[in-house]
Amino acid sequence: MSQSTVERITDHPDLAEVTLQSVLEALVDPVRRSIVRQLAAAGRDIRCGTFDISVTRSTGTHHFKVLRHAGIIRQYYEGTSRMNALRAEELDSLFPGLLDAILAAPEA
Repeated sequence: MSQSTVERITDHPDLAEVTLQSVLEALVDPVRRSIVRQLAAAGRDIRCGTFDISVTRSTGTHHFKVLRHAGIIRQYYEGTSRMNALRAEELDSLFPGLLDAILAAPEA
């Protein structure tokens, strides 16, 4: 990634700032859980506009921001596309098994 690409989204929390409380609060919403499930199932980074979510674009932007601020996803740009990466390894190092449990739980 070029330096200018990295600097376009700068509000990702460091691993030391990610709390169990913030992760659980972010994942209480079914739309955000759906985003996380889709990222996990894809096994790759996904462009914002390609998620299957039933909310308006502005509401979707809010959900992505909540996930980013909670430390669950990392966002970056590839050209003009905003990409989303699940921070699975980082989350698993902080809260072993939590993400697996969330993903294994039945959808509400």
